[in-house]
Amino acid sequence: MRYTGVMSERGLVHSQRPPGRPIGFQRWRDLLFLHWRLPAEVVRPLVPPALELDLWDGEAWVGVVPFTMRDVSPWWSPSVPWISNFHELNLRTYVKGPAGSAPGVWFFSLEAARLAAVLIARMGWSLPYFWAAMALGKEGDQVHYRSRRRGFGGPAHFSADYTLGAPLAPPLPGSLEFFLVERYVLYAMGSGGALRRGWVHHIPYPLRAVTLSALDESIRAASGLGSPGAPCHVVASPGVDVDIYPLEMIDAPA
Repeated sequence: MRYTGVMSERGLVHSQRPPGRPIGFQRWRDLLFLHWRLPAEVVRPLVPPALELDLWDGEAWVGVVPFTMRDVSPWWSPSVPWISNFHELNLRTYVKGPAGSAPGVWFFSLEAARLAAVLIARMGWSLPYFWAAMALGKEGDQVHYRSRRRGFGGPAHFSADYTLGAPLAPPLPGSLEFFLVERYVLYAMGSGGALRRGWVHHIPYPLRAVTLSALDESIRAASGLGSPGAPCHVVASPGVDVDIYPLEMIDAPA
C-alpha cells in the first residue's frame, strides 16, 4: 500500500513513501512502547541545537521501545537467519527538523543483541548503538523482555513483564497516542556535526492494550534521563513490515 505524506498540527498524519528505492527491509515484531513525560529543559541539552523538541502541551516525552528485528536485509540480498534476526531496544525523544522538516525521532541510545548490527549502525548510520545480551519470552499473552548492556557504553539494563490486552482502535491524528507512536523519520548527527535524516515506510501500527506487571530499567538513567515513577503511557504492537531508506544530509542552521 502506498501512502503520501500529509501534515497536521501534530505532525505526520501517515507515512510518506520517499522517492527512490529502499536500501533495506526489516520486520519489526513484538514492540512495547513505554513513555514518560519530562520537562523540556531536562531534555533540551541532550538534543542537538539544530533540532527543535517536538513537545506535547509544553512537555517533552521520552520513550523506551524494546522489540525484535526479523529478516533484516539489504535490498539486493535475502535475509540470513542468524545475522538477520535479533532483539533491539531504543531510548528516544521527539523532535522537529530545521526549515520545516518532518517531525521525527532522536535516539539517545539503542541496544542490539547482534554485535555486527551494532558496528554497522555505528559506522554507517551514526547511531549510538550498544551491544547487549537480550531475551524475549512469550507464553500466550504474557511477555517478558530482558536486556543488559555488555562491553562498551557503561552498565544499563532493562527488564519488563507485561500482559497483552485487547486490540485498540487506530489512534487518530492529533491524539497523544498517535504523537508517540506514528513516527517515520529519524535524525542523526554524522561526522563533522552534519545533520542527517532517514525515512522508514510502513503501515500504521496495529496496537494492543498492555497491563505492565513489572519494570526495572536503567536505560534512561544511563543517558541522563532518569526519573522516578511508572511510565505515563504504555501500548504494544505485534509489529509491521518496514522499508528502510538511506540517510540524507539536510541543511541545518549554523
